[in-house]
Formats: sequence, C-alpha cells, structure tokens
Amino acid sequence: MESPPQYVTIAKVGDIPPGTCRTVDVQGIFLALCNVEGTYRVVDNTCPHAGGPLGEGQLQGELLVCPWHGWRFNVRTGERQENPEIRVPVIEVRVLGEEIQVKVPLTL
Repeated sequence: MESPPQYVTIAKVGDIPPGTCRTVDVQGIFLALCNVEGTYRVVDNTCPHAGGPLGEGQLQGELLVCPWHGWRFNVRTGERQENPEIRVPVIEVRVLGEEIQVKVPLTL
C-alpha cells in the first residue's frame, strides 16, 4: 500500500505579498513561490532557456517573467506564454493554517 503524500513548509502566509515571487530551497531543489492575488503557486525555479532564476522574476497576473531574458511562464500551468510546448514543472502547493507547503518528494 502506498503511503500518503508528505508536505513540507516552505513559507508562512504573509511572507510573500500578493503580486510577488521568491526563491525557496526545498531539500536542495530551488523553487519559485508566487502569490497570485492570494493564491500561492509554485514552479521550478530554473528557466529552461538559459537557467535564469524565475523566483527573482516579475509576476504579471499569472505570468512569471524570467529576469534574464524575459521568457514568460504561466505559474498555474507551467506553459511558456509564447510557446505552450515549452514549460516549467508545476509543484503541488497547499496552505495549512498559516503554513504554505509543497508536496514531496518533488517531481520535476
């Protein structure tokens, strides 16, 4: 029988203001944690174009803009805005009380 999924806390509610992102380290894997108008979204932190740190990018609605070359990804689907065949992994996230948590083990 498979064990139930485990979750780890990556931040507290209120740590990430709406409309912003930050890079978080989860068991040695860097993720971009974004607050889209009060809904938390998490994607892999590494832009597939040149490895830019997505968590340092600018959030425009559901679109996260890579700070290096401007590639835009939908943080809900992971799809690149200009080419949906290119995507970043989306990580399952939940809020439990005041804790923002992601499901582990991470599948990137």
